[in-house]
Amino acid sequence: MNLSEINISELLPHRPPFLMVDKVISIDDESVSTQFFIKESSIFNDNGKFAEAGLIEHAAQTCSCIVGKSFYDNKSTVRLIGFISAIKKVTIYSLPKVNTTITSKANLISRFDADDYSLCNIECTISQDHKELVSCNLNLIIREIN
Repeated sequence: MNLSEINISELLPHRPPFLMVDKVISIDDESVSTQFFIKESSIFNDNGKFAEAGLIEHAAQTCSCIVGKSFYDNKSTVRLIGFISAIKKVTIYSLPKVNTTITSKANLISRFDADDYSLCNIECTISQDHKELVSCNLNLIIREIN
């Protein structure tokens, strides 16, 4: 997979202003690294800082890339919807400022695929300038839409 050719809008169902991933740095079937530039116009801008809800949403979208990859690789036309089914653990150490870039790394812990949905448990860390901002463990449900 040529990372420079990945169209984020084909990998994730989100659209601006709710799209919280700009670039995929690396990806395979069990892990992904992404980047996101936090614009001042972000809906999660809270007095010049990127709010906690934005960090969790960014983590969830980063995690979703792992599941989305299998559909992207197969050029699937199946429409998907995904959502956080549980936030098992989240620790926020610091909020990043707007007009800065954050980097996230996610690792698949477990995945169960049924006929029309997938359940995933994924760990994710968000950092900026090599300083960890967030660590979390999320459960996601990705479901086909008919």
